[in-house]
Amino acid sequence: MRRGWASRYGSKLRPEPRNSASRDGSRFRRQSWARPGCRLACAQRTIWSTPLHDLIAPARTRVNVSASIATLFGIGRVRTAPGTAASLVALPVAFGLATVGGRVSVLLAAVFVTALGGWACEHYVRETGTKDPPECVVDELAGQLLALSFAPRGILAYVLAFALFRALDIWKPGPIAAAERLPGGLGVMADDVLAGLLAGLVVAVFAHAGLV
Repeated sequence: MRRGWASRYGSKLRPEPRNSASRDGSRFRRQSWARPGCRLACAQRTIWSTPLHDLIAPARTRVNVSASIATLFGIGRVRTAPGTAASLVALPVAFGLATVGGRVSVLLAAVFVTALGGWACEHYVRETGTKDPPECVVDELAGQLLALSFAPRGILAYVLAFALFRALDIWKPGPIAAAERLPGGLGVMADDVLAGLLAGLVVAVFAHAGLV
């Protein structure tokens, strides 16, 4: 009698499997998502259920990218003369570009590095709270490329452009010092770009006179 009662009603009294609700819920979500009217609600539920660190991950990635560009992928973090090291990087880059596409390609590279460096330094200055971080050396690369764009492709002209740019960047006479006082990434880039322009003009005069 008891066995018959159990066989008759036991299946109704057995608890459902624990994962049955999840299976039913996933089936309901799939069916709901298939309906056009439920797509917006499902998307909103997904956004609100996403952890905060996943939502701000793109901003964190942007900071990492801007820091890498501003420091020229770590060159700016060397302990001895990081600005000179960044200027030295510009020499083979400019020589290769001038060999392939002439001095115009070096000038275009200088303009591109200036624009990209301005964006990266602006973000880096905001994150660090420092007006002109010494590890930001992408400005030295941009200024040195600009100076080399005026120089004929030769060892003597490149050495002169390098020496003049470094002297002006370190000494910072009148207008270069004023450009450095500009706010944000603009101030980080402007003084070196101006120093590169002045150094390039001097090299162009020397080249026109046949001295280099």
